[in-house]
Amino acid sequence: MKPSLPARLGMWAIAAVAGAVYGVVGTVAHASALGILPVGLVLSLIGAGSLVLAVRLLTDRRAAIATTAGMTLAIVVFSGEGPGGSVIAPAGLPATIWTILCPLVAVMVVAFPQLPSAAPRSTPSS
Repeated sequence: MKPSLPARLGMWAIAAVAGAVYGVVGTVAHASALGILPVGLVLSLIGAGSLVLAVRLLTDRRAAIATTAGMTLAIVVFSGEGPGGSVIAPAGLPATIWTILCPLVAVMVVAFPQLPSAAPRSTPSS
């Protein structure tokens, strides 16, 4: 049975909020490094892709699009300069990679074709 329109709208709204929250967390954490290893960037990209993949597998493509839109919007908003001139994510190579690759990974997950479901097995009659 297909969910009703209000249920789907609520699901999409929750997916967008989850994406926005992860976009903020990833924007803040992507700059973390262990020596020269960009641990924060790698973990943030893996987490972003995993979140969109989980939403896509558990719900539908539109919810994954809402997650991607929320994540991308949060990245754009929090990557800029604040009203007082403060910057959360300083410009640099990790910030550029995060700003480009995160939405790209999310779009690749959303654009991946639907896998065919396994056909139900028929039991042979005796």
